Amino acid sequence: MISARPKNSVPETFSKLAAIPGLAATKDARLSAHARFGIGGPADILVDAGNQTAFMEAIRISRESGLDCVVIGGGSNLIVADEGFRGVVLRFSGAGIEASGTRVRVEAGAVLQDLVDFTVDSGLQGLETMTGIPGWTGGAVYGNAGAYGHSISECVAHVTYFDGAEVRRVDNAACEFQYRESIFKRCKDWVILSAELNMKVGDAAALRANADRILNIRNKKYPPIMKCAGSIFKNYLLANLPPAVAAEVPASSVIEGKVPSAWFLERVGAKGMKVGDIHVADYHANLIYNNGNGTAQQLRTVIGELKRRVEDRWGMPLEEEVQYVGFSGEPPKD
Repeated sequence: MISARPKNSVPETFSKLAAIPGLAATKDARLSAHARFGIGGPADILVDAGNQTAFMEAIRISRESGLDCVVIGGGSNLIVADEGFRGVVLRFSGAGIEASGTRVRVEAGAVLQDLVDFTVDSGLQGLETMTGIPGWTGGAVYGNAGAYGHSISECVAHVTYFDGAEVRRVDNAACEFQYRESIFKRCKDWVILSAELNMKVGDAAALRANADRILNIRNKKYPPIMKCAGSIFKNYLLANLPPAVAAEVPASSVIEGKVPSAWFLERVGAKGMKVGDIHVADYHANLIYNNGNGTAQQLRTVIGELKRRVEDRWGMPLEEEVQYVGFSGEPPKD
């Protein structure tokens, strides 16, 4: 989030943004419609731009206005404040996908499932385990999304991003990918525009069968109509746990060198916990969902309580996978 210079009025900024060709600007847009939790108040201005030129001009105007501004994607991993966001929320919705041999270029606004389906149907191997993960491709690269032992970073060759002044292109190493991390998470002013992926040749029928099998498993755990962000907390790397804590974890619970956060959450009574309409699933301790009319404050309360319980017992923090929008100061730690 960026603040700069004396603030222009919202109407003045809106007028400038609405005049940009190829861009849609909306006043008082409810962000709950753009977040999978279905929670969140309005943004003063919501901007959707489908081409890079319009999007970069919108960022320039928004930042120069002095209003607070934030860039979001598909909203699958967002917790938006009940009060909404006072300022400009921007989304780059360019969604082009094209392939040349085993090289795929995809814009950040492409729905991740569309990218998975495109590669699977093209007989290109590497993303099939990510079927069913909601959100847009830019967010997947930003958070190095993955499932079933694989992450999107394994396929990323280059990423093109806007640093606020120039469009830059970096290779995989410069992205500094780690488990659910990338350099883009630390450099908040950088906005991913597109990615180039190196894929492997595979059998389309076999890839589709594997993707369908995974989608069936995922849909049972995270039904598509469920208002949730999937797993709310990152898993732990076994190698990074304090030795005394690691010794408690049975080998059967270690998956690909990681210990599910759910293992710890189960032991502090997370399953079935409720605050208002915010529930922890009774079958998965790392799944929090909105059962109707939950609020961001209730969601914060549940997350804060689960973090407190784990830290009280083992002396180590849980770290959210979700991103916060509209909250003042540092991410909430209730």
